[in-house]
Order: sequence, then C-alpha cells, then structure tokens
Amino acid sequence: MQSENKILDDMARVASSAMGVAAGMRSEVEARIREQMERLLAQMDLVSREEFDAVKAVAVAAREEQEALSAKLAALEARLAAMEKAKPKAQSKTPSKTPSKTGTASQGDG
Repeated sequence: MQSENKILDDMARVASSAMGVAAGMRSEVEARIREQMERLLAQMDLVSREEFDAVKAVAVAAREEQEALSAKLAALEARLAAMEKAKPKAQSKTPSKTPSKTGTASQGDG
C-alpha cells in the first residue's frame, strides 16, 4: 500500500511541477508576444493615446470657436442687412449734397 501511495505522491509532484513549468512558459510566451506587438506598433509610427487626446482636445476647441464665429458672423450679416434696408429710407428723407464733377467747388467749400 505504501508503494501505491509513493507512486501517487511522485505522480502528483510531477504533475505539480509540470503545471509550474506550464505557467512559467505561459508568462514567457505572453512576454514575447507583448514585445513583438510593441516592436510592430513602433514600426507602424502610431501616435500615443496622450498625443491623440491632446489633438482631439485642440480639434474640439477649434470646432467650438468656429461655431461661435459663424454665429457671430451671421448676427453681423443680419445687422448689416437691417442697416442697408434702413439706409434708403434715411437717404430719401434728407437731400444728398454731392460735389459737382466739373472741378469747381460748391458754395459750401471755400
């Protein structure tokens, strides 16, 4: 009986050692794959996450500024259109004084 227990104990130790070796091999394989992926990504000339986030923030800020400027431009164009509509009415009420084109000065100049 003791011989059977000894064989089972030896088999358990061998299996335990094999599991330890397998776990070590797994971590080794993962490390090698990680190194290869990092090397591949470095050769691809990709941007880092920090650089991407920084450029994204700049793009968002530029977009917001562009939208604000577009709104301001639309308001100014509406104001200019309103002023141009009001301008002909104001000109029709007051007589215009234009200098003569003959080269002589008008009475008020002098």
